Amino acid sequence: MSLQTVRIFVLCFCAGSAFAQEKPSGAPPDPIASMVGRLDLERYKATIKGLTQFGDRRQGTDRNRAAIDWIEAKLKSYGCTNTERVHYDYQPPAGNGRGGAGNNADPNAGPGGSRRRGYRIVDAVNNDPLKQPDVTLRELNSQPSTPGPREEVYCTKIGTAHPEEMYIVAAHMDGQGWGEAANDDGSGTALVMELARIFSSPDVTTERSIRFALWNNEETGLSGARAYAEQRKDLQGIESPAGSGLYPEPKWLGMIQHDMMLFDHGMPLPDGTIPKKQRPEADINIEYQATSKLADAAMILAHKFQLADDKYASDYPANVGPHMTNTDSTPFMDLTPAISVREDERGAQLGNGWDPQHHQPTDVYATYSDDDFRLGLNAAQTTLGAIAQLAGAKVTGSK
Repeated sequence: MSLQTVRIFVLCFCAGSAFAQEKPSGAPPDPIASMVGRLDLERYKATIKGLTQFGDRRQGTDRNRAAIDWIEAKLKSYGCTNTERVHYDYQPPAGNGRGGAGNNADPNAGPGGSRRRGYRIVDAVNNDPLKQPDVTLRELNSQPSTPGPREEVYCTKIGTAHPEEMYIVAAHMDGQGWGEAANDDGSGTALVMELARIFSSPDVTTERSIRFALWNNEETGLSGARAYAEQRKDLQGIESPAGSGLYPEPKWLGMIQHDMMLFDHGMPLPDGTIPKKQRPEADINIEYQATSKLADAAMILAHKFQLADDKYASDYPANVGPHMTNTDSTPFMDLTPAISVREDERGAQLGNGWDPQHHQPTDVYATYSDDDFRLGLNAAQTTLGAIAQLAGAKVTGSK
């Protein structure tokens, strides 16, 4: 089946689906809308702020390990008490270890098969501590990363009808650049944590399971997500112990990554600066990778999220693109339908310098306005609405 054929199918499928239907007059309240209504801008901001107390949370440091402990404690406090950790060993490869797209002779070629357009500024990682003017933050981030054992945490909402199947909702909690990693990826981590809080409410049930995962080592080439996929891909859907009704690794129905949610101010201006205010056309970008083995199914999943944005998000539209790359959904994309949700297109926009805070000392909480934080909350509304529908969420007391 060609991608064009699938696009036509998506439009036909969605036109008659629950994602596109309007409720008739007098219909009972939508329980998913009530769940989306539990998201709160100030609470989302507070979770991001809490993450910034650990600086950039660079992998292989005490501040990274303290942040993992803090995340796990928060998940448990929300009622997502079945937290677990993935253990793996990280040894830096030769070179930068980033696992990116590599060099390309075409200057217009961007990551993931995208094409760069417009004015450009360099998108690089800051490794100079003296570029961080805040002495306290500079000291907090001073401990260097060392190789060795790594951990990352997740918790699971167990499905009532199909506990053997699940969606993975994820973000990476580590950062770099001598800032606070508030956007990359405190904004995505806080989003996943807020969804874990709402789905863990005692009055919420889901037919299928949902796993909330906070990866480590994204900045070293997606190492934490790769470790999870490699360790657990062959365990999918296996009841253990036999006859127990327990599925330590339910079958993956889809993987949704959240990576940088806050900043959409437009392309660089001719002088290399970025507009100080959010652009009027700000949107949520939902991406799949057209070259993946499961591209057709991932594209359908992406469009379901776009329609959930239409139905449940309060402020910003969503657009779908085919060049998902350089984020933790990549290790999953040939194993299950995988998409990423983010502030900008990864290749054509972010890779073209649309976010000057990317891996820089300026990626601190104080950089962002309420409009920026509202963009991240909008993405949380989009994902919550889509996953609640896909997993069959219900709220006790709703009809």
